[in-house]
Amino acid sequence: MTYDELYASIQSYTENQFPDTYLADGSVVDTETQIDTFIKQAEQRIYNTVQFPSLRKNVTGSTTDNNKYLSCPDDFLAVYSIAVIDATGSYEYLLNKDVNFIRQAYPQPTDKAIPKYYALFGPSTSGVVITNELTFLLGPTPDAAYVVELHYYYYPQSIVDSPSGRTWLGDNFDSVLLYGSLVEAYTFMKGEQDMLAVYNTKYQEALAMASRLGNGMERSDAYRSGQSRLAPLPQNNGVK
Repeated sequence: MTYDELYASIQSYTENQFPDTYLADGSVVDTETQIDTFIKQAEQRIYNTVQFPSLRKNVTGSTTDNNKYLSCPDDFLAVYSIAVIDATGSYEYLLNKDVNFIRQAYPQPTDKAIPKYYALFGPSTSGVVITNELTFLLGPTPDAAYVVELHYYYYPQSIVDSPSGRTWLGDNFDSVLLYGSLVEAYTFMKGEQDMLAVYNTKYQEALAMASRLGNGMERSDAYRSGQSRLAPLPQNNGVK
């Protein structure tokens, strides 16, 4: 399902063109902005419920000698794994700890070695300006410039902003995107509760199928887990 198809379907299912809304301050929220908001809200709900592979990204960076802080990518949301690669090419996967653990374990800036732990430290600062981006606190303080490989969770580009009008979710699980958007749209409309319940039920059904893929099938294989199978129906054997 493309963006244009999704846009038209929301209007068709709700029988509402979502005309421009005039706010008290005189500003206007146009039709496209309203529908785009419904879609983005639905995507956010879906992406925080099902962990699709399309939500994962890998980047590499580097530490700085004598600097225990490491910047997060701009689109970073959460860590899957973070590893430091030493001079031999060996991976040292860091363990997640709280900031106070690292401060207590390595209280001096001179406690330097290849890092073993990391913690989310919060937004970085530039003078008195606090940025929106998070940073990692490493422990111990790096004693050299190490390559770092970060495997992390992020929101992929919304179908609203996609130049092609297509995304992995729209192409592979359009039902969950459609019904999730309809739930948001019908809630905005303050529509009848029975219809809202119908849309929400369809959304939950589509979400369950998506979860089976993202949280189930893509995390197993037939070699390790065996093929998925149902129990056979009971046999009558002619006994009444």
